[in-house]
Amino acid sequence: MFNRSILHKLNAWKNSKDRKPLILRGARQVGKTTAIEIFSKSYDQFISLNLEKPEEAKLFSQELTVRDLFQSILLYKNLPSADGRVLLFLDEIQNSSEAVRLLRYFYEELPKIHVVAAGSLLEIALTQKNIGVPVGRVHYLFMFPLSFKEFLEAMQEQQALESLNTIPVPPFAVPRLLELFHRYALLGGMPEVISRYAEEKNIVALASYYQSLFTSFLDDIPKYARNETMKRIIRHCFEAAPLEAGERIKFAGFGKSNYRSREVGDALRTLEQAMLVHLLYPTTSVEIPLAPDYKKSPRLQFLDVGLINFSLGLQGHYFRHSDLHSFFRGKIAEMIVGQELIAGGSEEHLKPVFWVREKSQAPAEVDFVVQFGKYAVPIEVKAGAKGTLKSLHQFINRSPHPYAVRLYAGPLEAQDSRTPEGKAFSLLNLPYFLAGSIRDYIRWFIEH
Repeated sequence: MFNRSILHKLNAWKNSKDRKPLILRGARQVGKTTAIEIFSKSYDQFISLNLEKPEEAKLFSQELTVRDLFQSILLYKNLPSADGRVLLFLDEIQNSSEAVRLLRYFYEELPKIHVVAAGSLLEIALTQKNIGVPVGRVHYLFMFPLSFKEFLEAMQEQQALESLNTIPVPPFAVPRLLELFHRYALLGGMPEVISRYAEEKNIVALASYYQSLFTSFLDDIPKYARNETMKRIIRHCFEAAPLEAGERIKFAGFGKSNYRSREVGDALRTLEQAMLVHLLYPTTSVEIPLAPDYKKSPRLQFLDVGLINFSLGLQGHYFRHSDLHSFFRGKIAEMIVGQELIAGGSEEHLKPVFWVREKSQAPAEVDFVVQFGKYAVPIEVKAGAKGTLKSLHQFINRSPHPYAVRLYAGPLEAQDSRTPEGKAFSLLNLPYFLAGSIRDYIRWFIEH
């Protein structure tokens, strides 16, 4: 067990004057239950229920008032009373629509009981079972695979973590942080994998853990497929997703199949509800707000780059190349950056967008665009220490904003630049291990 950054958000929730029941959302196996168990150490009493167990879900189907329900829970757990600060944890809450409905009454009638619920398939259950979450009566937090900062803490790389948290990053720390980020991109951020690697430092021995994770995800498919046909399509889409990750995709024929656009669209959106994939849509805007265009083809982001490496047999390439852009069509660097950007959204699940200009004579695509205050900041992930910036220049030529970022395998550098057409702009070159701190560095760049 190692600390996660979500614990800071959980503590802020605990100490909030307007504390509502909390729903912690995220894919299976990203560490939600473990995080709550660590968090529970700050309470006098911890009461945990797993609503996948029929006998525990049945507690909520007795049509009791919330006060009588809580007494029933105490009786079931053989607890004489609830003393001091009490945390009630309802794991896999999607298995009980009654439990979801009753959350608002904990807020209204038992405000002293701190209630956290978690559900990896909650979004799917809400849609399929027509379960209504009490609007305005609950708070949400999101969990994802470990970020690079969390990886460093799990690996007890305290000096590297201290350097990473220093703005600007010390130049002497860059080579070591690039090396560690390379290892993070190889392993990914699934907690069980990182926990085992921290103990044994043996990458070969991790195969069974990666395979176990894939199996657990596949075993879940019958829980959110409406019929046998949908099971087959969802299974195909999940198995094909690692190979298609990092690419803009078309729904029709996805993964070299004969499935139609509507079938694949439904399947991928279901996998997105389970937070196993993310469909990142482009924007055509160079100004805020950066509204995604859902009529255009999305780019597929898989849950975890370590799972991609394992499923596609890419792990050996990490030992033959020093630059993440040197293999798998250069997509690994883009995907790990996307994973870092997504992991920063624990308060609200904000998916990153990318920019496209789909002109037959001069098409362009910028890897990511970040909205920062009044600025729309384009971000390119490039190979090696340099790499061309043709698409980024096209964005800058059309944008009223003067700032841009390149993430690459090199040192931190700020420079005054010009596009080939002569427009001046300020370019911040960042080593790509700083992707998770991109907003902090944009702020630092603008201020300085």
